[in-house]
Amino acid sequence: MNFHALIPAAGTGTRMGGMIEKQYLDLNAVPMIAHAMMVLARAPRIARIHVVLSPTDKRWNNYAWQGWEERIEVLRCGGRTRAETVLNGLDAIAPQCDPDDWVLVHDAARPCLPDDMLAKLLDEVAEDPVGGLLAVPVADTLKRATAGAADGARAEATVPRAGLWQAQTPQMFRHGLLTRALRAAGSDMTDEASAIEQLGLQPRLVESDSRNLKVTYPQDLELAGMILRKLHE
Repeated sequence: MNFHALIPAAGTGTRMGGMIEKQYLDLNAVPMIAHAMMVLARAPRIARIHVVLSPTDKRWNNYAWQGWEERIEVLRCGGRTRAETVLNGLDAIAPQCDPDDWVLVHDAARPCLPDDMLAKLLDEVAEDPVGGLLAVPVADTLKRATAGAADGARAEATVPRAGLWQAQTPQMFRHGLLTRALRAAGSDMTDEASAIEQLGLQPRLVESDSRNLKVTYPQDLELAGMILRKLHE
C-alpha cells in the first residue's frame, strides 16, 4: 500500500482579482504552490506528488523546481472544475496505483499545512476503512442570509453550529474508491469527501486548526506569509 499526493492546480483563482493564477502568486519569495508541495515532499511516507495543471498552463515551466524532480509528476489534464481535475488526475496515475493505494488530495492554495498535522492525518486514517480529511469544528455563530434582498444580504436565521466542521485538505481516500465516487458524483463536487458521502460512506474527520487556511482573497496572502514564517522559525 502506497501513499500518493495529488494537487489540483488547474484553476484561475478569480476571487483573487489578479492576472496571475492563484497557485503562482508570490508567497515569501516562492510561488504559493511550492509551499504546498514542500510539506508533502517532506513526508517520507508519500511516494510521489502529482500536480494536475491546465493543458494551457504557461507558467509552470517558468520556475525551477530543483531537487524535486524525482518526487513530482506533472499532469497537464486539468478539467473545468475541481472534481474534473481530480478525476482526470486519478485516471492518469491509475497505471502506477493499486486500487487500495492512498491518495491525498491537497489544495495548491493551502500553503501553511504544518508537518505534524499531515503526519496526524496519515497516522489516523491509514487503517480507516473509508478514509478521511482534515477539518476544524465550527466555532463562530453562523447566519443564513435572506434570498434576493434588494438592500444587500440580511440575516434570516441563526444556524446551530453543533456538529458542524469546516472541511480542509488534504483529503485522503483510496484510489479505487475515490475514482468510483467522483465518477458517480459528477463535476459539481467541491471536495472529495462530498463524493464519498454520496456513496453512503462516512469519512473520518481529523481535527486540524486555522493555520491550515485556504488562500482565497488578497488579504489571505499576508496572513499566510505570517503563518509560514512562524512555522519555520
